[in-house]
Amino acid sequence: MAGFSTVILLACEASDNLIGKWVQPVPNMSQMEQGFILKEDGKASSVNMATLSYERWEKQNDRLILSGKSIGNHQTVAFSDTFIIEKFTQDSLVLSKGKLRLGYSRENDVKNEQRP
Repeated sequence: MAGFSTVILLACEASDNLIGKWVQPVPNMSQMEQGFILKEDGKASSVNMATLSYERWEKQNDRLILSGKSIGNHQTVAFSDTFIIEKFTQDSLVLSKGKLRLGYSRENDVKNEQRP
């Protein structure tokens, strides 16, 4: 019975893995993508978002917390955004914050997966 429990725990951990590159189409520019990269060490980075620089991430229960710096108007401001994880599958992520809903797809990017 212990072996069966171990298999279940490993399967849960694998399905709960947010690490990777998550993107969505840029509004009014469907040929371009924007989003973020979540790394194993808790670091994060932005994808095609010059004014929003993600630096760190963490998951707390059903919440994803993204922190970094907002850059604009001759100033840089630290921020931390907390989103509810509404849906998560191996290749789909839906986040919400109030009335805002954001849908992302996991992008398999060999270059990012091989980075330390």
